[in-house]
Amino acid sequence: QVQLVESGGGLVQAGGSLRPSCTASGTISSINGMGWYRQAPGKQRELVASDTLGSFLYYADSVKGRFTISRGTAKNTVYLQMNSLKPEDTAVYYCNARLRDGIDYWGKGTLVTVSS
Repeated sequence: QVQLVESGGGLVQAGGSLRPSCTASGTISSINGMGWYRQAPGKQRELVASDTLGSFLYYADSVKGRFTISRGTAKNTVYLQMNSLKPEDTAVYYCNARLRDGIDYWGKGTLVTVSS
């Protein structure tokens, strides 16, 4: 079992920055990768960025050059540095942890609102 707790969402003006974080607890030794998904109203949940095995990074095209995913020193925390935010980045951001056996765990989500 893995528990994920996100923090750091909020309201920001377009062009601003936010840095949500997610801390994992429980059987963290089984985590193969961590990432961030987002879901905007009326849209499907989409993968924003992920870090697999601490080496393989993925970014959605819509956030490349603006968002950076990173892991904390203890490796059980993942951050998403979001710069140059746009109104279309408004969504609930969910932290994800995928175990080596393929099981996914999710946080409850943190709301990011970007005003124009």
